[in-house]
Amino acid sequence: MEAAQESPSLARLTELTRESSLRLHSLQSLIPGPLRSAIQAGPIDGTEWCMLVNSNAAAAKLRQMLPALQAHLKNHGHSVEKIRLKILQNPR
Repeated sequence: MEAAQESPSLARLTELTRESSLRLHSLQSLIPGPLRSAIQAGPIDGTEWCMLVNSNAAAAKLRQMLPALQAHLKNHGHSVEKIRLKILQNPR
């Protein structure tokens, strides 16, 4: 934590990681229970946010939900113009 405070770039990375986790947490009530464990918070790039998904099936279901997820994030103060899904090759 001390190192993050001393380095602006590390501090920014820490903040983006925290923000990404908050976004995913904000969506938990909208994501079906069995699907929640298949998703991880991913990187933020400007107004684009990436969700990491551990299977093609989970990604297909999430693709159907993207408009609602994005609207929810915007309504809760997160500036997300696009949500990208990245399928993990070797899930956790």
